Amino acid sequence: MASNPRNNANKKLKHHRNQDSDDFEGNPEAWATLDKNFKQVQSVLDRNRALIQQVNENHQSKIPDNMVKNVALIQELNGNISKVVSLYSDMSSNFSSAFHQHHSNGHTRED
Repeated sequence: MASNPRNNANKKLKHHRNQDSDDFEGNPEAWATLDKNFKQVQSVLDRNRALIQQVNENHQSKIPDNMVKNVALIQELNGNISKVVSLYSDMSSNFSSAFHQHHSNGHTRED
């Protein structure tokens, strides 16, 4: 029976993914940092949800003072979006650095 090249590629990818995950599990500090960063991102996203709801309510009210308030709310939203981008960028760098440091310290699956 001929082997399916797609199944072989999937098995190799799964093995590689499992090996990387196993190698990284030995670094609880890196996981704790990622968890903390994800919580920060979620907090900003939750704030954005509330800001968007407020902007919508202000817009629907058609009250001039509420429309003026939307300017500041939308500015905060824009700043928060930049904050989320920065947090994700930092998370990516930190994860990559921790992963490569873990590997450079000689930690492999065979340890």
